[in-house]
Amino acid sequence: MARRELGPAALRVTAAVAGALPGGDVTVGCSGGADSLALALGAHRAAARRGLTAEAVVVDHGLQPGSADVATRVVETLAARGVDARVVAVRVDEGDDGLEAAARDARLAALATPGRPVLLGHTLDDQAESVLLGLFRGSGTRSLAGMAPARGPFLRPLLGLRRADTEQACREWGLDWWDDPMNDDERFVRVRARRALADLSADLGRDLAPALARTAALARADADLLDALTGEAIDTSADTLDVAELRRLPDALRWRAIRAWLAAAGVAADRQATLAVDRLVTHWHGQGPVSLPGADVARTGERLRLAGRPGDTPRPAPPRPAL
Repeated sequence: MARRELGPAALRVTAAVAGALPGGDVTVGCSGGADSLALALGAHRAAARRGLTAEAVVVDHGLQPGSADVATRVVETLAARGVDARVVAVRVDEGDDGLEAAARDARLAALATPGRPVLLGHTLDDQAESVLLGLFRGSGTRSLAGMAPARGPFLRPLLGLRRADTEQACREWGLDWWDDPMNDDERFVRVRARRALADLSADLGRDLAPALARTAALARADADLLDALTGEAIDTSADTLDVAELRRLPDALRWRAIRAWLAAAGVAADRQATLAVDRLVTHWHGQGPVSLPGADVARTGERLRLAGRPGDTPRPAPPRPAL
């Protein structure tokens, strides 16, 4: 019997990547962990079969001593397997959303800079953790939708595979992966979510990750439809909103319209703020404006209007790479 060129896990990874490859060259985000190493090898093989190039980019966040050496070793590991790879160093400035979010934003921006589609190594286990974090936030259907398989330049071909698959694929390829110590640092909420998910699965005697990943797929389909219906029902890019048009919408669409209108003006609104603005539509009795960060929302007749306060002008939030 002829020897198989790839082991079963490596074949699963390569097939998953081949099914997601677009029509041109791609960038592969690679941290050196099992997920991204398997992704890089799978992308290299799948792309080569189609005459394409899959360049791996290792982003050095500079957040740990020796991070530059780690990034260099990852590039050397990939280069030894014929994968084009390079290091990109970024600066991470912790913002209001914390270090974890700032590092993610810097990484995605660096990966997207060449202008090619970007492959990311998130697995079904990562998706389950995202849904669990969405449940903690309690911020609606979109929050439960997890990470999109494709959004903007970013593609996630491994969302149907488990972390165990990528680790086994690396073993079959003879690759030693890097275990990032930050993946065990409980300062980061995703680390705590990962452990909570493992504990909950153990307590219930059932692997919950597949069910949470299915929830993400169903929630994403629902959220996409509701967003599309909202866009068809009302123009949220307008300077003002028609109260009568809003009042005719069901709650799910009306609340989305309000949030989208505020977001288009660079005004952040959580659920409490959204419901406060909604009361100007559904429970109007002449009350004054709703104060939001940087702006007031007032009802004038049958229109909702957004006005900045002196010295507190609404500013669009800085663009964030799509997830």
